[in-house]
Amino acid sequence: MPRFLFTCAYDGASYCGWQSQRGGNSIQDTLETAMAGILKSSVRIAASGRTDAGVHAHAQCFHADIPAACRMTADNWRAALNAHLPASIRILKVQPVADSFHARFDAVGKEYEYLICRAAVLSPFMTGRVWHVPHEFDADLLAEALRVYEGTHDFRRFAANRGNEPADPPADFYLRTIYRASLEEEGDTLSLRFHGNGFMYRMVRLLVGTAHQVARRRMGVAQLAAMLSDTSGAKTRYCAPAAGLYLKRVFYE
Repeated sequence: MPRFLFTCAYDGASYCGWQSQRGGNSIQDTLETAMAGILKSSVRIAASGRTDAGVHAHAQCFHADIPAACRMTADNWRAALNAHLPASIRILKVQPVADSFHARFDAVGKEYEYLICRAAVLSPFMTGRVWHVPHEFDADLLAEALRVYEGTHDFRRFAANRGNEPADPPADFYLRTIYRASLEEEGDTLSLRFHGNGFMYRMVRLLVGTAHQVARRRMGVAQLAAMLSDTSGAKTRYCAPAAGLYLKRVFYE
């Protein structure tokens, strides 16, 4: 069964997230239904990771094993899937990969973008696509807070619980490396970029929400740094909304 790697983009506003769920209103369910319609048989796909309800993607990756009897090429698959999918999900690229390749376990890094809009009135065309923050905050302090996250740290205080965490996790279970955490401004829109070797459940949204507290001077930069050095404290309770988050890219060797 040939294995293909698919790269897709989606507007997650109307979906319950990536992961297949009862009711079928997930990105995964929609893709698998479209593929089954083409193949006339069920198929299971494996993604580079999950995104929450309302989160978007510029380049999510997943792989699938295609029955050997199907003679469709990579280009055939892109055209056929886009014809069967809603306009909110687009297949950008399809390529054959080795049978041993895995979209999740072979990923060596990811890049996320988080968008904040500071405009007094949010354009209706940006609804569901940014975090609207019309109140005052210090963008320079926000950038300084983001730099605290760079490097290798234990991010357990910035990870939400899925409910399947091990009772006695290994020492490196919450260890992640963030190569870059930066801020760019364009008009009323702030773009926060995170490039790291991996991210845990809701980690980016928790990083953004907590850094925003620093920008509002409700928390000091030193307090934020202490949350990384002292892992015995409580998890942060500041989680930015899903609407502003975008999976930008998945990196492979």
